[in-house]
Amino acid sequence: MVDRLAGLLERYPVSAEVFHAGALCGIHAIDGEGDRGQLHLVRRGPVEVFHGRDVVQVDEPSLLLYARPLAHRFVTDAERGAELACANLRFDGGRGHPLRAALPDFVAMPLARIAGAEPVLTLLFEEAFAERCGRHALVNRLFEVVLIQLLRQLMESGRMPAGLLAGLGHPRLRHALAAVHAAPAEPWTLERMAAAARMSRSVFAAAFREAMGRTPAQYLAEWRIGLAQQAMRRGAPLKAIAAEIGYGSEAAFSRAFKAQTGLPPRAWRRAAATA
Repeated sequence: MVDRLAGLLERYPVSAEVFHAGALCGIHAIDGEGDRGQLHLVRRGPVEVFHGRDVVQVDEPSLLLYARPLAHRFVTDAERGAELACANLRFDGGRGHPLRAALPDFVAMPLARIAGAEPVLTLLFEEAFAERCGRHALVNRLFEVVLIQLLRQLMESGRMPAGLLAGLGHPRLRHALAAVHAAPAEPWTLERMAAAARMSRSVFAAAFREAMGRTPAQYLAEWRIGLAQQAMRRGAPLKAIAAEIGYGSEAAFSRAFKAQTGLPPRAWRRAAATA
């Protein structure tokens, strides 16, 4: 069986870089500027987390995920404080990263609810709060592992009502999505995608639209053009990109690209280079 997350994370990596590990006392603000998300692991609280006037009370060891920049403020007891390990997240492709786009602005989850995470978290906190050679690189990788475990949890729990993670959590749609992600150049039709999901055409089309919020054809075009944008950022030639994502010619690729983005490929590449 094709791995639901492998194709996504191979083409759209996520990397973590730890920027805090230790005690946090008093008030600390993160401005939410730039293009990076954050992953905070509360080892010991309590912590009040403010988003403007909204407040989230964290009283047990918890994970706090910001997939996109969002200003937030931590308030802890000035004397007892709290213990946190925090990392910035870089989503390759920026706003176009499909998992980033599928996640809500803020996710809070007790660490105990993340299946299989206990040994990883134990090692992460042990390394993050110590002074050992290779600590920084190791903790970065462990943050990435925790993020994958969170994605699994969100898919399996049914917590995501719609979007890519809802589709990947569906017992049948996930097979079609994983197949499309792994082999975007295949001549995918509604019939082929339905067969991959072991569903009839009509049932598949209805279930896909309900879970994903778009038709299978629309999602296929989005996935292919997103991959094309990734390749264009790396400087790949348009003719090669067209073949790699399933278009029979550069002209067909250009038409599909403009329909999806509003710009021809070369104009988009110039704009991306100066952004």
